[in-house]
Amino acid sequence: MILDTNALSAFVDGDVAVGDILRRESRAALPVIVLGEFRYGIAMSRHRSDYEGWLERHLPAFDILTVTEDTAVVYAALRVALKKAAQPIPANDAWIAALALEHRLPVLSRDEHFDVVRGVRRRGW
Repeated sequence: MILDTNALSAFVDGDVAVGDILRRESRAALPVIVLGEFRYGIAMSRHRSDYEGWLERHLPAFDILTVTEDTAVVYAALRVALKKAAQPIPANDAWIAALALEHRLPVLSRDEHFDVVRGVRRRGW
């Protein structure tokens, strides 16, 4: 399962529902895009040292999904399809959706705009 930034943030902040979902999954993956957004949030947080410590301790438990040329092909096709359907989504979420399609993994997110991406399975909480 791929975690979107809001799912990662909820998990780090102790959201029990997210923790329960992740315990039932065989794989937890973080797109490098999510890691960048989360690190930005850490840099802007007044609790920076707490979040940096959590990340240092727990990051090794996640698979980090990087963007490749194959991902770029999926991303471009996805963006074209969404534009033609007049259903754009934020660019970072389009990258996350492309990685979800490429790796055939569901996305744990509260962002309902993932639901308009054909082939992406979003799990909310």
